[in-house]
Amino acid sequence: MSDKFEYGTGRRKTATARTRLYAGSGNITVNGRAFEEYFPRKTLQMIIRQPLVLTQTVDKLDVRVNVSGGGIAGQAEAVRHGISRALLAVDPEFRGVLKKAGFLTRDARMKERKKYGLRAARARFQYSKR
Repeated sequence: MSDKFEYGTGRRKTATARTRLYAGSGNITVNGRAFEEYFPRKTLQMIIRQPLVLTQTVDKLDVRVNVSGGGIAGQAEAVRHGISRALLAVDPEFRGVLKKAGFLTRDARMKERKKYGLRAARARFQYSKR
């Protein structure tokens, strides 16, 4: 692996992924482990590969990711967001394709905070009139 890389940060819910793209043969490493080992579900593996498949760079780039926070699904989508942003630095021509697929948009949906006087964010305690 060469020293030259392109960097992208991806976020989803409370997960943050710091992504580096190197010229290579298609290896994807997440937190020092093979991504198939880190994300055992096939759907999550597909989510991570989507931007690379869309831009036809699956076997041309190596991906190294450090991801933290959140759960496994949020982390996978954060990695996808990070890879998409880093691909823009590799080739700005990818912007239209990635934007149309929705991979460059930060998904702003978060867990709603619990409010005082309630049981959860919106759930109330049971009310008894008598």
